[in-house]
Amino acid sequence: MNSFSLNSLGPILPELFLAVAGMILLVYGVLRGNAATRPVSWGVMWAFVVAALFLLGTPWEKTTLFGNMFVMDQFAGFMKLVILLGLVASVALSVRYLYQENMARFEFPLLILFAGIGMMLMVSANNLLALYVGLELQSLSLYVLAAFHRDHVKSAESGMKYFVLGSLASGMLLYGCSLVYGYTGALDYNAIDAVLRAEPGMQMGMIMGLVFVLAGIAFKISAVPFHMWTPDVYEGAPTPVTALFAIVPKVAAMAVLMRFLFGPLGSAVDEWQQIVWFLAAASMIIGAFAGIAQDNIKRLMAYSSIGNMGYALMGVAAGTQNGAGAVVVYMTLYMIMSAGVFGIILMMRRNGMGAEKISDLAGLSRSNPAMAYALAILLFSMTGIPPMAGFFGKLMVFQAAMAAELYTLAVLGVLASVVAAFYYLRVIKVMFFDEAVEPFDKQVAFAKRAVIAVSVMIVLIFILSPGTLIESGRAAASALFTG
Repeated sequence: MNSFSLNSLGPILPELFLAVAGMILLVYGVLRGNAATRPVSWGVMWAFVVAALFLLGTPWEKTTLFGNMFVMDQFAGFMKLVILLGLVASVALSVRYLYQENMARFEFPLLILFAGIGMMLMVSANNLLALYVGLELQSLSLYVLAAFHRDHVKSAESGMKYFVLGSLASGMLLYGCSLVYGYTGALDYNAIDAVLRAEPGMQMGMIMGLVFVLAGIAFKISAVPFHMWTPDVYEGAPTPVTALFAIVPKVAAMAVLMRFLFGPLGSAVDEWQQIVWFLAAASMIIGAFAGIAQDNIKRLMAYSSIGNMGYALMGVAAGTQNGAGAVVVYMTLYMIMSAGVFGIILMMRRNGMGAEKISDLAGLSRSNPAMAYALAILLFSMTGIPPMAGFFGKLMVFQAAMAAELYTLAVLGVLASVVAAFYYLRVIKVMFFDEAVEPFDKQVAFAKRAVIAVSVMIVLIFILSPGTLIESGRAAASALFTG
């Protein structure tokens, strides 16, 4: 048996630190009551920053812990860093909103912290049970956050829908794990890989298990046909919670999907490729066409999210190292762009009330040009218009699909991009060409402005120097294809 020491806990130190920080801040919140909301929020943000520093100080060579259940490698390190960046942005966007809506309670940032721990454990899961535990820690926190505005009917409704459908998806995932265990006799990723490589073909029962596991993960990334919850939950949940849903959990779930498919199922690409192909195609098409009819900007972002997950899944469907690298870069850019867009949505307040209609943005270029131009840059990037960062992300996944001879999927992706461009450009048209309405409230929200500024700067700087992120993403993805 390996000797167990404090040094051996290095790879899991960020998660351990966050857990201890969460317990301390929880006790502080209980003692101080809701007056502790702001200090706890800042404490959670600093905890994420310190965890990121621990992560950067940890070697990213492949290391396993706890009987091979937890793995730390370059892929896990990079994705956790992206997740922590998104979590900091999510908490920063929420603090002022909690006071504006009279829902300032210290549990809010702590739920984000515990959800974050679950996401980081998911990314490092090297065992189906470890995956399930991390997934449930994330999900239970998010269920509560969706219904956090308990005096608001839509928030309660969104929380209930997310809980019921999320529980169903978790049950499907767990059932799939039991089938995989039944047909391979293993829960460990390496052991599953060894069994599948030793057999000439995958048994039907194992294929069914794979389908159920993929269905459970597809729910978490809002892939069609498991997307039904997304528009209603995005609209009904408090806006900072919607921002959190859009920014971080999808990055973690996509990382889980990639580790599962390229790791234990790396030798069974032919079995799962057609499933992912369908998820990608359906998500791109539904995300593009259903978004056209939306007049609520949060629902619009929900369908945008569904479509964007379709583009990312195109890279997964390629089943290659280049495809995986493209997905890592795409998800990083998507998270950064979404953070900026939701920062602007949170600043859409008129007479103290939140505004969510696209028509509320009419004439914004005249009343608040900085806000209008920032949103225009981010939406152009999401559309994939060159030379914005989003264009490079889409180009990479299209190239990976073409290299893998998935020509039909690539063509569908291009057509879906053209259709989706309509609803992004419609928002820009409303801001710059429609008759001005009453301006939004003037706010000095430093945290929101900082998130928006950083988001826009990264989108613009990426044009000048795309190599750094692209090479980092490809290096991270390569860890999934090395022993």
